[in-house]
Amino acid sequence: MHSPPLPPRTPLLAAAIACGVPSLALLTLVAVRWAPLMSLDTSVAGALHRRAVTEPGLVHVNRVLTDWVWDPWTMRALTAVVVIVLWVRGSRLLAGWVAATSILAALVQQGLKAVVGRERPRWVDPVDSAQYAAFPSGHVMTAAVTCGLLLWLLRLHDAQAPLWWAATAVAVVSVAGVAFTRVYLGVHWVSDVLGGALLGGTVVALSAAGYAGYARRTRRPARGDGTPL
Repeated sequence: MHSPPLPPRTPLLAAAIACGVPSLALLTLVAVRWAPLMSLDTSVAGALHRRAVTEPGLVHVNRVLTDWVWDPWTMRALTAVVVIVLWVRGSRLLAGWVAATSILAALVQQGLKAVVGRERPRWVDPVDSAQYAAFPSGHVMTAAVTCGLLLWLLRLHDAQAPLWWAATAVAVVSVAGVAFTRVYLGVHWVSDVLGGALLGGTVVALSAAGYAGYARRTRRPARGDGTPL
């Protein structure tokens, strides 16, 4: 059976650089506590918190979204379902690659939290609480990785344009939405959620580029199961 062309690595590497360079710069600025960035974080977080304490209904909606719809475990469960489907369909290389990427992202996230050790916002009248260090946002990074992997898989499987654009819209809304909930609920700074999104994009782009390179070297089709996309 004729194998389809392998996915080009250049756009994926370009995407990795586009996300990786600003994420590294942001990480550096957060680590050294760059005053203008700290001031911006404090200003935005304070303004949103002052609104949140007067909007209990909206706080409840945001807590449902962040704790259930866009919760990291919801995202990981979605990834697990996709991995199982790929495995059952015979795309075992791709299934393992997706699973490994998700695990690696979680390790990177927790490692950076431990190294940077940034404190979360503190309020005398909090509307929510969270554990672990602040940077990067685990909710946002997990959402970015999950959505990024799903979009990549749709590309590999040559999804039709309507499905692709619908999935892209859902991904953008999900990542931006969970980023807003974390800052609005007063458990993250703006730079935390931005860092999570950029780092998530970097991990996905590097993983996709790595898969393309591995598939090319082993002469496997892009999907990893020996069948046309």
